Amino acid sequence: MSTATETTPEEVHDAHDDHGHGHGLSDFGYIKVALLLAVLTAAEVMTYFVDVGPVEVPGLLILMVVKFWIVVAYFMHLRFDNKLFTWLFVGGLVLAIAVYAAFATSMVFWTDPAGCDLSPNPSC
Repeated sequence: MSTATETTPEEVHDAHDDHGHGHGLSDFGYIKVALLLAVLTAAEVMTYFVDVGPVEVPGLLILMVVKFWIVVAYFMHLRFDNKLFTWLFVGGLVLAIAVYAAFATSMVFWTDPAGCDLSPNPSC
């Protein structure tokens, strides 16, 4: 006498759908997202060949944020998860941009007023 119960393949399939396969994009949706990321990457690469002037760095930063959000939202399923996870990723992104901005300004604002650096210069 066995106390184990048998399940039909339909019951297994239904139970499997309840544990996470109900959200996300279709295969075609992921292909569209990948194509969008490819276009955005091509736009980033074009900034190397085309002089866009003073909007180059802000444009690249905006493209970076957009691509980060697309990857996190769709490929990491953040768009379909709890909003707490969204705030954690946004907080990390804001922190990363703040660190980048602090580093970038250190090259301009935080230098020796006399213009001296560590090179052997007798006038310093």
